[in-house]
Amino acid sequence: MPDHSFASFAKKAFARRESTLILLLFVLLVPISVRSPQFLSMKNISTILNDMAILSIVAIGEFYVILSGGIDLSVGSIIAFSGMACGMVNESYPQVSPALLLLLGIVIGLAMGLVNGILVAYGKIPPIITTLGTVNIYRGMTFLLSKGTWVTAHEMTPAYIALPRTTFLGISILLWIAFFVIALCYYFSRFTRTGREIYAIGGNPTAAKFVGVDENRVRVVVFLVSGALCGLAGALWTARYASAVNEMATGFEMQAVAACVLGGVNFSGGAGGIIGVVLGTLFLGVVTNALPVIYLSVFWQTCVQGLIILLALTLNTLSDQHKNKKLLAQRRG
Repeated sequence: MPDHSFASFAKKAFARRESTLILLLFVLLVPISVRSPQFLSMKNISTILNDMAILSIVAIGEFYVILSGGIDLSVGSIIAFSGMACGMVNESYPQVSPALLLLLGIVIGLAMGLVNGILVAYGKIPPIITTLGTVNIYRGMTFLLSKGTWVTAHEMTPAYIALPRTTFLGISILLWIAFFVIALCYYFSRFTRTGREIYAIGGNPTAAKFVGVDENRVRVVVFLVSGALCGLAGALWTARYASAVNEMATGFEMQAVAACVLGGVNFSGGAGGIIGVVLGTLFLGVVTNALPVIYLSVFWQTCVQGLIILLALTLNTLSDQHKNKKLLAQRRG
């Protein structure tokens, strides 16, 4: 009986993507740490966490859009435009505080997310088509805003550049901001009516409408959240890397999608959680930082990420098929 009980517990535990990701992280870290003991040093762990902080913020925004049954391909371009705007304001008006620059990034992201949301909700344009268009529009706007120039470190204020590097209780402000976003969004998705409505719209939009869920409002909300978080990420990106370039965050949407898919978010909507997305982000961070350790060229990074996305999608599909078969068998029984 005890063996059966333990086996049952283990099966239930590892049926969750979070548990599987934690196991995979341990499996991945063992050979890497053997090859390079410095990989698990506090300094390197801190570097990985700080590198992944911005991605986790963006991935959570992407999570809401995917959860509702859509996708946002414009996240990289929103990061670029908001980051460039913050960099240029910092250069021209050095008296503006870093906190206000973060707020400026959020407001810009909200405006861009609102455009996406209105086109999807009221224009009835599929999210993938909408954001496939705005990804180029927003990137073009970045070039128009900057006139093709960059904002470099010596043109920014020391206070703005120092913001993500400043520590509190031994943890960088960048990480504190990421923790706050994770906690706030976790509460929003689990304990608010709108959060539950996002799950409902993604799981079964027809049924959600019958119980009074306003689909248009929900779709606008998810793109607003995604845009706001991307705007915040843009402002942090410029400060962290001490530069604002027109090509920043190119292809970043694929990393955000990869973190969501790895974290067990159903690509067709209706299933997934914030904790899984954060673990998916951490897994990507470990993989990315491990490539130089195993002497694999950084040019393979995109290829490896693509393989990870493909593998995660395959696992999600197999899991969904298994659940559907089990549900069908229960109904027949």
